[in-house]
Amino acid sequence: MSLSVAEQLTQLDAARQLVLQDSGLYPQIVQGILPIVGANARLELRRWGADFLAETFASPLLVPQEKERLSIFILQTLKELLENQGEDNNVIKSVIQAAASIYALVFRYIISNQHDSATWDRMTAIKSNVFRRWDTASGGIRICCIKFVQRVVQVQTPGVVADPRRPEQNEVSLALVPREHPLIPPSRLEPEALGLLDRLLNVFHEETSDAILVNATLNCLGTLIRTRQNAANKIITAILNFNPLRPINSPLTPKLKVQIKSMEKTTRTVLMNILRRNENGPFASRIRQYIDRLAQTRFETFDEGSKKRGLPSEPTDGLDNAKRMRLGAELPDRPGPPPLPPGPVSHAQLFTLSGDRGLTSFDVTQLPIDLIVRITVPVLHRIEQPAVDAAINAVRSRYLTLKKTQAAQAQASAQLTGEDEEDYEPDFEPTEEQIVNKTDNLPPEDPLQLPPDLALGPFKLPQPPPLTPEETEQIGKGTISRVFSMMSVLEEPSAARRQKPGLNRLAGSNYDRDAWMTVITRLATRASAGLDEEDSEDDEGADSKGTIAQQIPKHSLSDGIRETLWKFVIEDFRARIPIAISWLNEEWFNDRIQSQNQGRSKASKRPPQRHYEKWMLKVLDSIVPFLDAKDKVLIRFLSEIPALDEIVLDRVKGLAKDPERVTLAVNALYYLVLVRPPVREICIDALVDLWRNFEDAKAPAAKLLKKLRPDVLNQDSANHAPPPPSTDMIKSPPPSDSRDGLPSASVKGEGIPGTANAVIAAG
Repeated sequence: MSLSVAEQLTQLDAARQLVLQDSGLYPQIVQGILPIVGANARLELRRWGADFLAETFASPLLVPQEKERLSIFILQTLKELLENQGEDNNVIKSVIQAAASIYALVFRYIISNQHDSATWDRMTAIKSNVFRRWDTASGGIRICCIKFVQRVVQVQTPGVVADPRRPEQNEVSLALVPREHPLIPPSRLEPEALGLLDRLLNVFHEETSDAILVNATLNCLGTLIRTRQNAANKIITAILNFNPLRPINSPLTPKLKVQIKSMEKTTRTVLMNILRRNENGPFASRIRQYIDRLAQTRFETFDEGSKKRGLPSEPTDGLDNAKRMRLGAELPDRPGPPPLPPGPVSHAQLFTLSGDRGLTSFDVTQLPIDLIVRITVPVLHRIEQPAVDAAINAVRSRYLTLKKTQAAQAQASAQLTGEDEEDYEPDFEPTEEQIVNKTDNLPPEDPLQLPPDLALGPFKLPQPPPLTPEETEQIGKGTISRVFSMMSVLEEPSAARRQKPGLNRLAGSNYDRDAWMTVITRLATRASAGLDEEDSEDDEGADSKGTIAQQIPKHSLSDGIRETLWKFVIEDFRARIPIAISWLNEEWFNDRIQSQNQGRSKASKRPPQRHYEKWMLKVLDSIVPFLDAKDKVLIRFLSEIPALDEIVLDRVKGLAKDPERVTLAVNALYYLVLVRPPVREICIDALVDLWRNFEDAKAPAAKLLKKLRPDVLNQDSANHAPPPPSTDMIKSPPPSDSRDGLPSASVKGEGIPGTANAVIAAG
């Protein structure tokens, strides 16, 4: 039993809702509906199918790879629908829109599949059919043809290749096509695209231009100007030579006036977008002149203010000063506010001065507060001051009347209550002694200060419960995470706002990311300086007394900030290496200050805890595995941190184990030799170690050692020289003072300098 058309459409709509919820079902649905909505189907099914295909290939939910694969399957269906005699206009428009969406996908497929001529023949047949309809079809179909032509021109002209190694990520253009492609040779497609562009721009030169086609063409040209710079000059020149106000010489009917205004607005919008993208381009001055001239012509043509009839020379309302005595005309009095209703009165009734039932019944709380503010403020500015004063006086009069009425009612009720209860209250007259005692307890009278109506006692909030160490640690971690989460929101300081370095600058004065990083680094280094030593001394004192302390893992807030700061730097160390350098400078400075305070104060026996070496090595060990041969981050890091020692240089020498990073290690050491004289000797010793122990580093290290320490090269070359004749060997004394074939260190100028054991700080 075959289904009716209505039932089939219901099922197709259900399938459409299904793919809108799950885009992964597009391939199955598209392949399943093609036999149902083909050229031999009913008109309703063909309309639904054409609309669905146009919507599918314009949807961003479907991935490009699936679109490219599905576009090959629907080519035959689109071709048959276009070639169907007497096809419905709605079907033709949707088919052309789908063809415009898949043209670039089919073009990319043909680039990779050079021998699939059948697919390209179908696309060529569709393209030829659309071109034939361009000039003869109805307005809606011609608009779709213009969009299709724009896509053909964009694809068949060379574009910008962002990454030649990944052609699938680049924009589809003629630049991706090989020169010897058998199906789409660039030598044939590019002239075709340029001819289509000329035909597209011909709408600006026609004597009788259709406003709808002109607007459609202008809207399509914006994309070509942005993506095809080689055709942008021709397009902008054609637009500047077009005059949308040209038909004003003919009789201006209302329809023609609307068309002219529409063309003028679209032209101005396109040119303004071009000018906004490149304000200093070669066409900037011409575009500004064109827009100004267009605005002036539009004002002269469509200005209705100058054509309106002027005001009458005599007043028409009978209020002229010369005629007021004769006519006796007077302004009508402003209607007063309506009287209040009897009974209880609400605040809304008290402040309502209008008698309009619709206005008083409107619930203003349904409007958003921002809309109320936008309406109320301009209205208050336009109200005249006498009207405002009259409204205030009316509300004041109502309020005073209500107050008097309520006071009279309260007094009347009190009198009635007093008369009722008078018989039940016994007579009581206080004695003289009670009156004296009562007056003695009163405070002294102060004529300048009235007693308060209500005396309240002092109120104090209760103290919060003490926090456990676990709660303190958790709250500290939460505070640290919130501070660092704000770093992703703050913007990098611009070059204009960035402070110039110097001794007179203020750290953290601009409230930008650099300022917050300064606050964070100083919280980590300076906030708890000296507290760790006091805690350790307290622990030692407790152990000496024999007390057994509960073993609770101690967590320092400063160490938590340091840990989070280290993770923040490592997430993007190339961009955040200045933050790491600033932080380590603060750590080194804090260690030096603590050492000086330790020397001045003899109370503490334990040396202060050092933080610089620990975190500097941790940062270095974290970034070294990710460095490449051309990375300059290591050189900057080593040259700007405040102190270096042999442990740091051992990490740098470890890079020479990778043959690709030998040059990076050698260049880093040589840069330190040149710019950091305090560590010159240990850096040269590191170069000597590279030259002796790393085979891949011998050539670059030897080239530098010829200038820095040539005696090492001469010494090793002498050790590896051929032995002298046997007679000389007999006469020569035994090398009792040498070790492993090396000359004695007592020989001047031939010994190897000793390495420095202490940390050497850069001046």
